[in-house]
Amino acid sequence: MDGVSLNTDPVVDDDADADEFEIEGDCGMAKCISQSGVIQGENPLPPVVGMEFDSYEDVYYFYNCYAKEQGFGVRVSNTWYRKTKERYRGKLSCSSAGFKKKSEANRPRPETRTGCPAMIKFRLMENKRWRIIEVELDHNHLISAVSGKFYKSHKQLGIGTKRALQLDSAEEVQKVRLFRTVVIDVEGNGSVEVSSGEFRSSHNQTSQLRLKDGDAQAIHNYFSHLQLIDPNFFYVVDLNEKGCLRNLFWSNTRSRVAYGYFGDVVAVDTICLTDKYQVPLVSFIGVNHHGQSVLLGCGLLAGDTIEACTWLFRAWLTCMLGRPPQVIITDQCRTLQAAVADVFPRAFHCLCLPHIMQKVPEKLGGLYEYESIRMALNNAVYYSLRPEEFEATWEDMIHHYGLRNHVWLQMLYEDRRQWVPVYLKEIFLAGMLLTRPNEVVESFFDGYLDKHTSLKEFLDKYDQALQANHQLEVLADMESRNSGFMLQSTCYFELQLAKLYTNNILRKFEREVEGMYSCFCTRQINGEGEVITYMVREQIEVDGNRRESRDFEVLYNATEMEVLCVCGLFNFKGYLCRHALSVLHQNGIEEIPPQYVVSRWRKDIKRSYVLNHSNGGIDINNPVHRYDHLYKCIMQVVEEGRKSEVRYKDTVQALDQILRKLNLKIEAQKRSVSSENQTNGMDPTIPISATVITASMAAPAGNRTRVCTVAGYYSTTRPL
Repeated sequence: MDGVSLNTDPVVDDDADADEFEIEGDCGMAKCISQSGVIQGENPLPPVVGMEFDSYEDVYYFYNCYAKEQGFGVRVSNTWYRKTKERYRGKLSCSSAGFKKKSEANRPRPETRTGCPAMIKFRLMENKRWRIIEVELDHNHLISAVSGKFYKSHKQLGIGTKRALQLDSAEEVQKVRLFRTVVIDVEGNGSVEVSSGEFRSSHNQTSQLRLKDGDAQAIHNYFSHLQLIDPNFFYVVDLNEKGCLRNLFWSNTRSRVAYGYFGDVVAVDTICLTDKYQVPLVSFIGVNHHGQSVLLGCGLLAGDTIEACTWLFRAWLTCMLGRPPQVIITDQCRTLQAAVADVFPRAFHCLCLPHIMQKVPEKLGGLYEYESIRMALNNAVYYSLRPEEFEATWEDMIHHYGLRNHVWLQMLYEDRRQWVPVYLKEIFLAGMLLTRPNEVVESFFDGYLDKHTSLKEFLDKYDQALQANHQLEVLADMESRNSGFMLQSTCYFELQLAKLYTNNILRKFEREVEGMYSCFCTRQINGEGEVITYMVREQIEVDGNRRESRDFEVLYNATEMEVLCVCGLFNFKGYLCRHALSVLHQNGIEEIPPQYVVSRWRKDIKRSYVLNHSNGGIDINNPVHRYDHLYKCIMQVVEEGRKSEVRYKDTVQALDQILRKLNLKIEAQKRSVSSENQTNGMDPTIPISATVITASMAAPAGNRTRVCTVAGYYSTTRPL
């Protein structure tokens, strides 16, 4: 298989070709498989409409790989030919598709087909690539991921192996073959000049990643290494029409599992593209239960187009099993905005406020009275409490300084609902959108990547960055679970959350508890119905050098135990603000209502970074199913046992106890069988027949072949 692309172009079906005919049957396809290499381990990409391949044989090979992993066979149902004998369309089906013709033989073979609808249809496009145009994934019969070895279509394929990454020649810059969309082809070895800066909306069909000396080998080494140590490492590449690498995405197991815990809000870091780094890196970032950044995937983009960003987002979404985030945060960029709207239509798209404000000196620095304009803009953005207040302040600034025709400010105003905090108060952001002046977004790879870092150097440091981040999380876990948090007050709210939240989040919440004492006036202004309105007055710092009093409106519903402050801190940060706490305190409430205790900050939730492959129940009568299920269970035990010396010792002791218990049961069963046989006059030492069932299966890790052997001995009574 030379290439697969996630393609969003419309599929055109031109069946009306006059010079065509159709042939049914296998067409000798099995002969083509050995030319493509052995089947590999886990293939996470099911066939999808729009996938493209370089050849007919590649489509078959890809679908056969997928079929083997799922546990069904493949056969060619139809192949359409033109009169020139050129194939232009095909259909691959499950081997259980259709029904056999009725046989008049005395002892006809039993019917094995079920009329299964699972299939793919594909056709030759104008660009001479084969595109999947129709997909049906559902089967009408049971399939088993470990039974694929029994199908004819898999006979010439290796069992449970992976095609190794390899260079096609001794030259440094040639081909690196990868699984899933599997060619990196670099033409020449000249210097790298990656297009970056402002994103463009035009599509450059010839764009490709140009790699320096050593970069191709670095990709080869790194991906080979991860294939060995990370069983669920995921990657996918995008090729241009010449077969050259255009875009690349990858994610390890830890990132994929972390997304399940912390995937509600995701930021896309494109600073390497906009600041013209040598490594055109795009990072997907979340925030964990300590408020620390966590990596959710990486990509390299050769182009800065809508098509490239759309491809990358689709690749990442596929890696995360099609589960989009609730909120996605990006820079303000028309290209990114178009791609997000296409791939994540239901997610709320926020624009990064600090990055926008960092552009102010560049965009407005040349204006007369720049300092006054900057202060007016800050006041409108950071200190407005209601949308109408922001719009009035903005209009005053535009009118007073004559900025009506300023293009950048016009664009900001058009996008105001995506970046101005006053419009985002109903969106839960988990602290990922910084909403206070002078806050700076730190890159996940700070200290490991700068403008002059080459791709080879970056890949050498990549694991170091991940390991450092992992260690910070482990240390924070240990601190939160093993050492008590030093409370600065005796406030009931702080005592309550100290038992539940991690220490890092408690330190942030502590500032709100302390801020309750700066709220010097809390008065009720409306008490009609169940909802009571309070006005809380606080002394706040404005522009860093002066303080003024502000009134914050807080709504309180005693029946539903709901409290809502106009400042919106709960959705911004994930914990209640000082104004809401003041109202709860005034009403004699000693505990924060449960709906405001956010589970993503809790320290008592066990988070295991082992990818769960479970598809439901297993057939306990099947020895291979039993092995597979036990392997997955024991890997979770290993993951927990490695975390500390105490856990390691406990795990080893528990496993020893399990083995001793199993051995005792085996001995008891043997004695029972021996006693029964002697009672029936049988000699238990003579096995009359023996059947050995050998099941070669790929372990869930996907990169090893494990053999499970079950021996059964059958005894009969001696002949008289």
